[in-house]
This record gives sequence, C-alpha cells and structure tokens, in this order.
Amino acid sequence: MLVDFYSLPEESRVWIYQANRSFTDDELREIQQKLDIFIENWTAHGSNLNAGYVIKYKRFIVIGLNQNLNKATGCSIDASVHFIQELEKDYHVDLLDKMNVSFKQGDYIAYKSLLDFKQMAKDKAISKQTVVFNNLVNTIAEFNDHWEVPAGESWHKRFLKS
Repeated sequence: MLVDFYSLPEESRVWIYQANRSFTDDELREIQQKLDIFIENWTAHGSNLNAGYVIKYKRFIVIGLNQNLNKATGCSIDASVHFIQELEKDYHVDLLDKMNVSFKQGDYIAYKSLLDFKQMAKDKAISKQTVVFNNLVNTIAEFNDHWEVPAGESWHKRFLKS
C-alpha cells in the first residue's frame, strides 16, 4: 500500500538507491508513476506492505517501509531489487553500485568512484566539512538526521587526513 513517505514512522526501514546521473524531468515523472504502481502492489507473503518513497536531488530514490505493520521478506526485497534493476535498464543508469560516492560541491551533486573519492581526499580536494550522502542509513530517523552529513561525521572520514 502506497503511503506518503513523510507519514511513515521514524523507525521505518529505508533503502537508498543512488543514480550515477541526475534524472530528467520527464524521466522523473515516469519513474514516479512506476514507483507508485510497484509500491501499491508490493507485498510480503500476500500481505500489503505499507511503504512510500521520495526522490531527492533528481538522483536518489529512497524507499521507506513501515515494518511495524508487515516486515519485508526475502521475496519482497528481491522484488524491489528486481524493480530497481528494471529502472537501471529502462533509463541506462546505475542505481545498485555501492562502490561510488556522492557529495555536494556547492549546489552540484558530484558522483565519483570510491577510488576517485579517496584520491580527492588525499589531494585535499574534499575535507571533513564536505557534505556527503551516507546511503548506509537504515531507518527514516537516520535518513533525516545522518544522510546528508559532513564527511568527518560519516564512514567517509576514514579517507580523510586530520
């Protein structure tokens, strides 16, 4: 059952899919329609899942699931991954590659391989204050408080010299 993402409880589970490029406005409209249909029909062992989504910065698809009502199962998680893989094919975009980092450079969202990010840190092209996207957050509360954070406050800090 599709619900407003912002109405989900803070302990709801989140999955963040980071695109390697921004979506166009037309692509966003199509993706939102596809997400509406997918989430409206998303189930776990025949039970509807209470879920919503938000798309941030035209490149992050964030799906939230209220697990207080029904928990995601292996099959329902597989279905969501399959759905995301279909989006990857349809829009020629990477959404599942976890070996990349997104961060803010002014108003621009930069997307770099982990190796390039490490090199930028070594070259001091980024700092502890650089805002990074911590896509490892697990709940809406963590998403709200710890998704967009200075690199010095996330797992990215291991690449930064003091």
